[in-house]
Amino acid sequence: MDSHLARNARLSCIYKDDHSWLERRLRDGLRNREDAQDVASETFAQLLQAPALHQLNEPRAMLITIARRITWRLWRRRELEKAWLDMLRSQPEAVEPSAESRVQTLQALQALDAIVDGLSAKARMAFLYSQLDGMTHAEIAGRLKVSPTMVRKYIAQALRRCCEAFEA
Repeated sequence: MDSHLARNARLSCIYKDDHSWLERRLRDGLRNREDAQDVASETFAQLLQAPALHQLNEPRAMLITIARRITWRLWRRRELEKAWLDMLRSQPEAVEPSAESRVQTLQALQALDAIVDGLSAKARMAFLYSQLDGMTHAEIAGRLKVSPTMVRKYIAQALRRCCEAFEA
């Protein structure tokens, strides 16, 4: 059997044997049928990209690992959205953004979150302190217990990553 057919057969078998199991397990954890269905579907979509699917001995372990990562991102996106909406509500003149503006802002926040998440803890905190709290390099250095020069390097690293991500 050609490798493409074998791969499809293996994926079909895993889907048939484990999709319902995964969805039930996700539903127990997420307590929401729609989220469980979405995460299970995304999990199998990502499993399609696994390079050595035919060598997978423990498909359920792989499915749970992928599903946990997807669930974490789902929760993180919701946290970002909630924080943004809370911030909007706290403004003196609460203005409801248009649906398009809301989607664009949330997409930008999610992209920025992914960029910042890839930084070291100190680089992430230095960038967030400077951009969100308006702290000076000296204040950040004191808070992080590093030199102001290191703070500049951290912020430059974060800004480079932002530029690279938003240019792509």
